[in-house]
Parts: sequence; C-alpha cells; structure tokens
Amino acid sequence: MATFRKRSGSWQALVKKKGFGQIGRTFDTKGEAEAWAKITEAEMVRGVYFSRKESESTTLSEALDRYEREISSVKKGHPQEKKRIRSWKVHPLAKRFLATIQGKDIAAWRDARIKSGTSANTVRLDLAVISHLFEIARKEWGMEGLTNPVKSIRMPSPPSGRDRRLQPGELEKLLESSSEEMNQVIRFALETAMRRGEIAGMTWDMVDLKKRIVTLPETKNGQKRIVPLSSVALTILKERLNTRRIDGKVWDIGLDAISQDFARACRMAGISGLHFHDLRHEATSRLFEKGFDTMEVRTITGHKTLQMLARYTHLRAEDLVQRMDE
Repeated sequence: MATFRKRSGSWQALVKKKGFGQIGRTFDTKGEAEAWAKITEAEMVRGVYFSRKESESTTLSEALDRYEREISSVKKGHPQEKKRIRSWKVHPLAKRFLATIQGKDIAAWRDARIKSGTSANTVRLDLAVISHLFEIARKEWGMEGLTNPVKSIRMPSPPSGRDRRLQPGELEKLLESSSEEMNQVIRFALETAMRRGEIAGMTWDMVDLKKRIVTLPETKNGQKRIVPLSSVALTILKERLNTRRIDGKVWDIGLDAISQDFARACRMAGISGLHFHDLRHEATSRLFEKGFDTMEVRTITGHKTLQMLARYTHLRAEDLVQRMDE
C-alpha cells in the first residue's frame, strides 16, 4: 500500500513492496501523488516496473554532454555531430528532464525546423542524434523505463537522390577555371568515384602505383575499401610525386578547401547547381556506362547497400540507346 504525507506545501507518495524497496516521489497535489502511486504499484505487480528516478532528474542538456563525451567523441563523424549537439543544447527542450520529453515535443521541434526552411535531411540527422541518445540512455545508462520520443513521430521524407551530371562542355570549363591541383583533384574524383574526405585524407602509404590501387583503411561506412586506378588516375598520382610532402599526404589541399575551391571554379566557369559530391554521381554512372555490373561498381565505390548505390546512379537514356539494339 502507498502512503502519502504533506511536506512544505507538496505531497510525497511512498510506495513500498517486497523486491523493490521503498520508492518515493513528490508532487504539487495529492491527486497527482495518488495517480503516480497507483500506476507504480500496478507496474510492480505486473513485473514491468523500472525506476525512472535518473531519467526524471537528468536534463537533455546533461544527457547530451554525456553522450558527446562517451559516444559521439569516438565516432568518425564527431566534428559534424558536435555541431548538432550544440544546436540541441541551446533549444528550450535541453532544459527539460528526459522523462518529460514526449513525442509531441519532438514533433513540434520537427515542424518548426521544416517551416524555417531547414532541409529534411538535416532534420533527420538532428533527430538521429536524439534518438540514439535515448536508446543509449535506456539500454546502457540504467534508464530502462525511458521511452524514446523520436520513435513515436513521423520522420521527414528523405530527399530523392540528386541526378545532377556534368553537361557537355562543363568539365572543360571547370578545368580551365581551376587551379593546377584542383584540376588534378577533379579529374581524380571522376576516375575513382572517391568521396571528398577520402581524397583529402589520402597518404602515400595507401597508394601502390605498381598494383594500381589505393587502399582506404576506413571509409564512411566503417569498412576498408580498395580502389582500382585507371591509367588517368595513375598518371595524376605520378604527377603528384613531384610535389611530395614531408607528412606523407598526397594532396596539399584540405577537406574544406576542396569544396570552397570547387565552388569558386564553378562560379568562374558560369556553372550552377553543381557540387563536388556530384562528381561521385558522375563517376559512378560512368562506371555503369563502361559496362561494369552492379557488384563491380559497388566494390569500387563502396556503397553499403544496393539501394544507396541506385540513388547515386543516373544513366543517360540517350547513351543507352545503341545498346538496346545489340
């Protein structure tokens, strides 16, 4: 049986049952205390009771700090996720206790973000951080009774895969407007279908010019990948040997600089709507057009699933016309 007592204007409910010890909580009214006690006793009888003490005394901001320290800091994408965590920490929800955050709260946050013009993909990534945090808290931080509010809402529809490919004459204009090194990076990306980060992070110990391969020890999906080098890609790397760095890096240009220099080259060339990552789309499509089958392309590009590969692959129908009569 539960007992209730009034203390300093509040009501304290105490529930005591064998196997659970004594559990108490304080409420503003006796009615709230009685309702909590009734639910708690019923859960104990059914054997589904979990203490919510920690989730009821830990704010989202505090949980985000712990999540960043213990979970996010060891992720490959920690720099990007750190920004998402900071964004969550300045939102009013960060002051709320975990146990009080409901699906309707997350849904309201989602709708406000979409209304402000934030892309659906960004919203999905931000929600993924909170969803994972709640799962970690529930499974590893002793908050078994905690409910993940993100699982009870509709996620924004994922964006459709970009179908931007190089148009006739664009590559020539782009190369004319690029620096010598950016010129090499662009051509290398088109020959290998490697990601911006993979290219920027290349070191000479990953390169085997004799075997014509680049071994990427850890890629975006966490797996090793061996990228074969075409004759063009091989020539580019041999050209880079003339400017070999002491630190072993293949390129002088860094991750952010690649995007900035590419955008600058596009502006100078009068090209709109083209991103550096579109070169990976272009390269992947060219592999199919050369006659590589799906599994061969997947081995080269490192796409984790066939569905992901399909999103990045856009063949020109006009280029396939001749093969229809073969």
